[in-house]
Amino acid sequence: MSRYDATQTNESTRSSKIYKDLNLDFQQNSATKDIQKITDVESVKRSVKNLINTNHYEKPFHPEVGSNLRGMLFELMTPQMNHLITKQIEQLIKNYEPRCRLVQVFTQSMIERNGYSIQISFYVVNNPNPVTVESFLERLR
Repeated sequence: MSRYDATQTNESTRSSKIYKDLNLDFQQNSATKDIQKITDVESVKRSVKNLINTNHYEKPFHPEVGSNLRGMLFELMTPQMNHLITKQIEQLIKNYEPRCRLVQVFTQSMIERNGYSIQISFYVVNNPNPVTVESFLERLR
């Protein structure tokens, strides 16, 4: 789902900056035989997903980047934990992703699937359209 989620492009003529990142699927560009690039909205969506899945000390030379979300998944599923995960994601995006303006983070515990469904809504800078990223956090053993 994550590879199909990053398919929206910025077609606005008002955009003065274009954000570029490497496609982490490492697909080859058929024309240049190089790794494909993702741009604008796809780039920011991929960055938000990577931030959510990153723990502290996983990014070389920047141990402060990341969160303790994976550790929180082993706690009891209570409304307080749901709220704490929401606040942790909000703080993470506000601190480490300057390209997006956060609108809302919605977290719902899914007891039958033993995880949390997350929906993050934000605006990309220089793009007037709202963007939504959905993810499912579950514990891995």
